[in-house]
Formats: sequence, C-alpha cells, structure tokens
Amino acid sequence: MKKDIFVTQPLLPELDAFIPYLQQIWQSKCLTNNGPYHQLLEQALGDYLGVEHLSLFNNGTTALMTALQAMAIEGEVITTPYTFAATAHALVWNRLTPVFVDIDPHTFNLDPRAIEAAITPRTQAILPVHCYGLPCDVRAIEQLARRHNLRVIYDAAHAFAVKDSEGSVLRHGDMSILSLHATKVFNTFEGGAIISPHAEAKRHVDQLRNFGFVNETSVVTCGINGKMSEINAAFGLLQLQHIDDALARRQAVDTAYRRLLSGIEGITLCQEAQNHGYFPILVQSPYPLSRDQLYEAFKLQCIFARRYFYPLITDMDAYRGRPDTDRHPLPVATQIARQIICLPLHADLSLADVERVVAVIRESSAVM
Repeated sequence: MKKDIFVTQPLLPELDAFIPYLQQIWQSKCLTNNGPYHQLLEQALGDYLGVEHLSLFNNGTTALMTALQAMAIEGEVITTPYTFAATAHALVWNRLTPVFVDIDPHTFNLDPRAIEAAITPRTQAILPVHCYGLPCDVRAIEQLARRHNLRVIYDAAHAFAVKDSEGSVLRHGDMSILSLHATKVFNTFEGGAIISPHAEAKRHVDQLRNFGFVNETSVVTCGINGKMSEINAAFGLLQLQHIDDALARRQAVDTAYRRLLSGIEGITLCQEAQNHGYFPILVQSPYPLSRDQLYEAFKLQCIFARRYFYPLITDMDAYRGRPDTDRHPLPVATQIARQIICLPLHADLSLADVERVVAVIRESSAVM
C-alpha cells in the first residue's frame, strides 16, 4: 500500500526535545495570558523576522479580525477573491463589505490597476494577500493608498521570512498578519501574529487580544480572546531552532520539482517564492488532462495535491449573491482558479516522493 504524500506539513522536532518545555510549563503553573514562553517567542520571532512590534495570537483569523478592529475600519474594503476563505470572513465578521477585484496573472496577487478602478467614496481600506509568499506590488499599493487616503492591511499568512530589497515584507502597510498554522512554513500548531507599525499600535492590539483588559479591574475596549497558549509558544520556540534547515530543505524540494517537470507541455511552473511554502503549477493546453482530472489521478495514487485556491471566494455559497460580490469582472482569477494545483511540498519530502508525484504527471501525459 502506498503511503500518503501530503501537500504540506511541519518539520517536526523529536518529542524528547519538547518534554522539558512541557515540564517547565507544568511547574510554572502558567498556561496562557502572556506567560514566559509567549514573551520569549514574541521577542525571538520579531528578531528573526526583522520586525519590532509583533503580537502573537491563537490563530491567524483572530489576528486579522483584531487588526481590522484595531484600525476601526468601516465601509468597503477592496480585497482578492483568490485567497483562503478567512481573508474575506474577517471582513464580514467586522461588518465590512468586501469588494473583490482581479489579480495579476503572474503573481496571483491583487492587480493595482483593478484596485484603483474599484475605489469609491465608501472605500476605507485595501486588504491584499501575498499569495504563495510572492510579495504584492507594495509600492504601487502604497501610492494608491496615499493618494486616496486608504488604510492597507496585508494578509501575509504565506509570507513568513519573505523579504524585499529593504527587509521584511511584513513592514509594509498599516499592519501585516501572519498565520502560524500547522501547514505553514513556520508554525506553532495553531497560531498567528500581527505586526504593528509602532509601540502604541502594538499596545492597543495587545489589549484587544486580551478582552480589552488593561489591568485586573480596568477594561478599556471591547476585545476578544486571542491569546496564544504557553504550549503553542513553546512549540514555536522549538520550531524556530530548526527553521533555517527547514527552509533549505524546502528549497531543495522546489529545485527537484523544477528540474523533473521541465519540458512537460501544458504544465506551467509558477514563480519561485523565497520561503518555498507552496509549489503551484498551472494545468493548461496542450496537457491532455484537465486540472480536475489530474487531481483525481493524484488521489488514486494516495497523493494529496490541493486545488489552492479553488473555488474563488466569489463562487462560495457564503458569498454568491451578495450585493457587492459580482461588482467587478474577475477573468484572470477565474482562469487561474480552474487551472491551479499545488503539489506536495514539505521539509521532509524525499526525492523519491517528488519523483513519484512527477511520474503521475508524466504518465498521465503519455497515456492520453
């Protein structure tokens, strides 16, 4: 029986290495609420990423919802239909109106021209996504925001350790949000983070994260329970010790895929991201199978590839029929969503497993 090959999974340290952390948590009797491991990880992660004002959360969705709340945004927010559902959900939970516009055909990120065409007097903010870890056109978006007096919140769930010429991409916008979910390049099992522009913004975010408490008896704002537990923080500290090795091993998998997939007609390799979090390909003519047929061929071989992102947010039942869902045409996003498939990629993926994935693509091409 063939073993399953998954699209992504964390590089798991030995269990023995985690036991001392658990013992110290047990002895300290501090399980959550800004405990010692939480404070250590917040500082260590900020240092590693090159950002100063980082706030840990229990997950990325809570972090995104809190960031929107922290900036008191109202009205309409321009965002992408080509993303995970949580991006749009965070807007709706804040009673904001998501306005979906089209994406760039090469990076799959928001097209700045489409953003500008969608701006109305009700537009208050832009919520771009660094898709697959490929940075958005941050300069064009910043210029748009300045010109129209808009806030910018980046969904940087895929952008851990991604940099541009001046440093971390997380420094762009009014805030950036990380996901530290188990499927991400760096994870705390479940977790997230907000990167704030200055200390005062972080202070406000930290209050919102803990129900709005300032001290034992003073609640100054209507917050939420977004705290990261000590166990999650401890796991993150352990993971951080191995992150450079994990990134290097992911890059080796990416390189192997690119070498072995070279020359297959109709299989288009997407741009390489710095953190190698995903390996998306486009299934196009003249490849003899559709994307969905190739997806089913993988399943028959116990290979879990993922149609990521499919369907578009605008095609989900929760959003279909909303007044603003169909306001703008989405030809590029629609086409990419029908052609995209992400191949398995994680730090422990062997060359033999990569060859097995590629063999399905090559054999399917030869048979038809």
